[in-house]
Amino acid sequence: MQDVSSNGAPEDEGQRFEDYFREGSAPTEALLWWQLERNEAQLNALRALFHGPAALVRLRVWVFLELMALPESRLARETLNQHFHLLRDEALDLVLKRLREAELLAWDGTNLHYTVTPLAQTVVGLLAPLARAPETDGDLATLLAGVAGAHQLGTLDPAQLQHLQAQLSRLYDEFADAIASGSEFHLRRARQRFERALKLVDKAGDALRAIIEQAQADGNARLERLARELGLAQARLLAMASQFNRALQQADRQRVTLGSTGITTTDVRRWLQGVHFLENLALGALSRPVQPVLVSQHELLDMAEGEFERDRPQDGKLPEALPEGQQAPEGQLAVLSLPPEMGLMQELLQRWSAEGHIEQNLAPAVLGGSYARAAYRAQLLPLLGDPQAQHLAGATGDMARQPWRVHWSPEQGEIDDEYVDWMSHGLLRSTEAAAAPAAPEQDDLPASA
Repeated sequence: MQDVSSNGAPEDEGQRFEDYFREGSAPTEALLWWQLERNEAQLNALRALFHGPAALVRLRVWVFLELMALPESRLARETLNQHFHLLRDEALDLVLKRLREAELLAWDGTNLHYTVTPLAQTVVGLLAPLARAPETDGDLATLLAGVAGAHQLGTLDPAQLQHLQAQLSRLYDEFADAIASGSEFHLRRARQRFERALKLVDKAGDALRAIIEQAQADGNARLERLARELGLAQARLLAMASQFNRALQQADRQRVTLGSTGITTTDVRRWLQGVHFLENLALGALSRPVQPVLVSQHELLDMAEGEFERDRPQDGKLPEALPEGQQAPEGQLAVLSLPPEMGLMQELLQRWSAEGHIEQNLAPAVLGGSYARAAYRAQLLPLLGDPQAQHLAGATGDMARQPWRVHWSPEQGEIDDEYVDWMSHGLLRSTEAAAAPAAPEQDDLPASA
């Protein structure tokens, strides 16, 4: 049977890999192409497992994972028949034949038993995520666990750091889209995933620092560069916490309370989202209009006139006033707390102002803690004196109203810090000292009488 591609054209089994390129030659200088060529056996094994109809592919993968989970090192056919007693014999023979052809199983004709090949042990590691239950942020947890575990075993590869950095970039874009959407429900769902991602990245911070130190000791410049780029990605995620707070506060200001019931538009929207078929709410509402049926119209009209003309005695009851409005119960808004670095930096600047300092070195305000926290504090410095942020309420506005300005220098040099080796020089200057009037000179003093 001839394979057919997605566009309906038949695929040529004998076509070479190089024939797909314009110049007729493969990119031999690319590292990824070389790694794929070196792992040709694994590609052939995966192709043998996943080639064919979906039902047959699922059967092969299931049998293969069940075989790899058996505790015996040598598997007799009797053992396989007992373990796969639910399968028909011809189906089991078909799958075992494919596994032998893919060199995932080896048949010993002398002792009449199967053995698992080293290639199968490698492939089962690739298929391990299929045997786990799907979880939220499982891709990030898997990448972080792979990087931390590979570092502990000494088998860390730069490609693993590149995949982790790409995943962090995709998460950053996803959270940025949620903030830009302005939807309260989208924001709250994204904030839950954002909190889980921050916890995962924070737990992997020690492993990241160890990777940087090990790369420096080994002289692996590429691995060190990738690890530092991961630190910058971590700092970008950390800085996004304040953006989530501002977006949620804006959504809460747009919320409306319906009368004195305490029910908000958010509650109504959440209830409507739980209704499976909204059109069922209007069933029967307009299908039959109200049509009064009067059997004896004239008699009813005479009785109605008589009732209106009758003098009815007052029963002494005064009309009751409408109940007074009730205040809606106070709610609580649970928002993400800002990172402590902003508050610590403001305390440091206030202490310098109280001590009368006019100019301070930039390093004490930036360094300390970790590389990611130092990068985050460096991103806070442009807030000082920002005219657009000075009118904001909260920690961001307080930071913009600080009487200090940052002055970067084009010079760079080494820094005596545990996590940062090299950074640009700079100064923090107080604006209060510049605004204070100068003291009069001795010669300018008025002469005494």
